[in-house]
This record gives sequence, structure tokens and C-alpha cells, in this order.
Amino acid sequence: MEMKKINAGKLRAIGYDARERILRVEFDDGSAIDYSGVGNETWRRFSTSGVAWSFYRDNIEEEFHGKRGRAAPRQKPAGLDELFGEPGEGKKE
Repeated sequence: MEMKKINAGKLRAIGYDARERILRVEFDDGSAIDYSGVGNETWRRFSTSGVAWSFYRDNIEEEFHGKRGRAAPRQKPAGLDELFGEPGEGKKE
């Protein structure tokens, strides 16, 4: 499922699986909730809303059954040491 990063209230990312009709909501504390039975029109309105946090609270949180989980950990960008090796590597003393 492709996730769309957002910054609205406690929301950090949202995604939708149209085939399975599952909406995934990820929060700033690292938790996530998968809501089943969400229609494409609800997803469209949610993903394009200018007030996503309010839309979520009013139209999703109380209307659909959710299963709690954890958001997938975000990969950190590679540090310089990972890109170029540890300091001193490759040097002859």
C-alpha cells in the first residue's frame, strides 16, 4: 500500500488499498490503525481534504472498525560513514 505523507493534527501518513477496501492511518507516535470496509469515495474525500485531522475524527474514527498496529519504521538516510566507509579506512599508515 502506498502511503501519502501528511502533517495534520496527529496524522503523519495515510494510505488506501482499493481492492481490499482498507484505509491505513499512521500517527505521530508511531501507531497505526487499519480501517476495513472504507469506500473509494471516503478515501478520495479524506486524501484531498484541507482539514484531514477533522475529516478523520468526524468521518472515519467513529464510523469504521479499526485494527491497531505499528507504523512501518522509516528508513534513515545513509550517513556519510555508510556511503564513504569508516574514517581511516583505505589509508596506509
